[in-house]
Amino acid sequence: MVDRHANAGNHAGAQVPACPLAQKAAEFDAFSGPYQLDPAEALRWSRDQLPVFFSPKLGYWIVSRYEDIKSVFRDNILFSPRNVLEKITPATPEAMEVLKGYGYAMNRTMVNEDEPVHMERRRALMDHFLPEHLETKQEMIRRLTREKVDAFIDRGRVDLVDAMLYEVPLNVALHFLGVPEDDIQVLRNFSVAHSINTWGKPTDAQQLAIAHDVGRFWQYAGKIIEKMKREPNGTGWMHETIRKNVEMPEIVPDSYVHSMMMAIIVAAHETTSLASANMFKTLLGHRQAWEDICADPSLIPNAVEECLRYAGSIVAWRRQTTAPARLGDVDLPEGAKLLIVQASANRDPRHFEEPDRFDIYRDNAVDHMTFGYGAHQCMGKNIGRMEMRIFLEEISRRLPHLRLAEQEFAYMVNTSFRGPEHVWVEWDPDLNPERTRPALAKGEIRFPVGPPARRDIARKVCVREVRREAEGVLGLTLEDARGRSLPNWSAGAHVELCIGPYDRKYSLCGPANAGTYELAILLEENGRGGSRYIHRTVKPGMELRLRGPHNLFRLDETATGFVLIAGGIGITPILAMADRLKALGKDYRVHYCGRGRSAMAHLERLERDHQDRLTIYAKDAGQRADLESLVAGLPAGCQIYACGPERMIAALEDLAADLPEGVLHVEHFTSAGPGLDPVNEKAFEIELIDSDLTLRVAADETVLDALLAAGIDVPSDCREGLCGSCEVSVAAGEIEHRDRVLSRAERLENRRMMTCCSRSVEGQSLKLAL
Repeated sequence: MVDRHANAGNHAGAQVPACPLAQKAAEFDAFSGPYQLDPAEALRWSRDQLPVFFSPKLGYWIVSRYEDIKSVFRDNILFSPRNVLEKITPATPEAMEVLKGYGYAMNRTMVNEDEPVHMERRRALMDHFLPEHLETKQEMIRRLTREKVDAFIDRGRVDLVDAMLYEVPLNVALHFLGVPEDDIQVLRNFSVAHSINTWGKPTDAQQLAIAHDVGRFWQYAGKIIEKMKREPNGTGWMHETIRKNVEMPEIVPDSYVHSMMMAIIVAAHETTSLASANMFKTLLGHRQAWEDICADPSLIPNAVEECLRYAGSIVAWRRQTTAPARLGDVDLPEGAKLLIVQASANRDPRHFEEPDRFDIYRDNAVDHMTFGYGAHQCMGKNIGRMEMRIFLEEISRRLPHLRLAEQEFAYMVNTSFRGPEHVWVEWDPDLNPERTRPALAKGEIRFPVGPPARRDIARKVCVREVRREAEGVLGLTLEDARGRSLPNWSAGAHVELCIGPYDRKYSLCGPANAGTYELAILLEENGRGGSRYIHRTVKPGMELRLRGPHNLFRLDETATGFVLIAGGIGITPILAMADRLKALGKDYRVHYCGRGRSAMAHLERLERDHQDRLTIYAKDAGQRADLESLVAGLPAGCQIYACGPERMIAALEDLAADLPEGVLHVEHFTSAGPGLDPVNEKAFEIELIDSDLTLRVAADETVLDALLAAGIDVPSDCREGLCGSCEVSVAAGEIEHRDRVLSRAERLENRRMMTCCSRSVEGQSLKLAL
């Protein structure tokens, strides 16, 4: 995605694309209009057509797509965080004089430091953020939350922000820092002033008033530090920071202590407060999701992640290039300032299926960019998750009949943070469940610290129909168990069926977006038992659980032509692709191979809907696909999509070895091997170069296991080397690739690995970019 050696191109403001997109880029205004109403919707045109563009009004390059934003976060050398806390609206000379009068001297903090200083400080100050330390905060958060709910439980109407969602996160932050809980309202005023000062667009007159508040905030932080220095045995993160200042002043200097004190009071509570307000507004506005949570609290952790994706409090962050770079198809000069809009990334259909749908069962909601990514990912993400989960669990248990009141929602005007200033809710106190069941007031569920467990992310579905799709192939029609419409999906998507002791992935074969799902499941007599169990036990009316949909085999719809190749049950994603291409009016051909027509699923529908684009190869009739001719005769601009047996996929990879990268797309439906064999595996070390941490990977664990145990967040899905979600970059070391994701060329580059299955060669150490 990113080329460090790209030409600088023209001056930042000169690279404005041709009309009509130039007009949209020129008109983009981060401080008014559509962006302030709904930043993700305001940048839909950019995600679709121009994912990197220069905004002359803001003086920043706007980045809107998921993969581009992830690429920026990955490389904090080329894309420096140095401008994160820079005033996006330059201060007036009068405001600067006011700040000077207060001795204001804000310096670098962890969010806007370059390497190697950033990681040195992060490592020195990370202990309090580790899961085992955060676990001890749960009771304190629960107590503070319960006290607030107790105070308004019988009132029938309340503003959740004023009643709970601002003050509790602030008290949690102060407790975490070890700061005295002196004056909540003063701190609230200071915090708002700091946010507007850094990310807002105040008028000249407003800048003067804000400058006084910011200056007083600076002095207030200094007084707290002096008080804390007189308490050498004090607890909390700021006390630890002060002690580190004494132990290692070269890494944690005086200026850093004061600046971080001011910044973290804002960062530790403002984002959680806003995210929690967004969460209740979103969930109460999606009544079915609210009712599902009330009925099944195990859904809460993933519901929080989906709220962070759908309506996160961190809308955008900033970076600045340290050298000429290429992002997507755009050349950026050295010094270019970037506004990377995470809210837009979180609605990117290239990563999230039907992204505009709020879906608490979304199996990859945790991939959201709200916490950032990479070395600068939010250190406080897990304490924020913890607070939001406890807020939601307490309120949904005690006030399941809560509803949004009629109101107009107001938001602070700025580029980067979003959450309603008030969330008014109503309920009938006479219907409070604890009036008849008092024990409900003291009940609780304790969620483990960290991302949600995948086992809890599954929706209930019902088997509407069971049929014989072909010889040895079972066809299923699934519908939502509550009679709702199942989420839409894109061609190539799959779901994970949870039945009995088995979780198995199957491609969706259409028709797409009908509100129900169609699956075709081949009986594999020599498989691991999942298909046998399904063929033997599934009956109409049976209730099952299902994860997804999720798409790892996505069509590039911009290609000029398509060759679709299916072997056996590999027809399932290929059929959905043919349907989609036909609907788009694209040029495509389907080549379907099988041992005989009687064993070839969906043959009748293919012949009905795609007859003029279809070629059948039935082995028992002596028909065989000439893969060599198909690849050799591929017209320029065309792409190949293939799914089928491993022998067929391997042959296509051999034949396409000289084609440009990205022409051949394949999907494997079996993993490369049976998994770990501890008797024959060798232990090895992995060095995490961004974290300055060395871990040992035992013979009976995967790299992914070792990373998760050390508190390193790495997304994962299949754990079989099929999906690619656990990929990491490799800086040094030889990899024994065991995945079905990387192409042969990518394996030879030796720069990426799937941590769920791949290992080092002969126990050698690896260096990972984590």
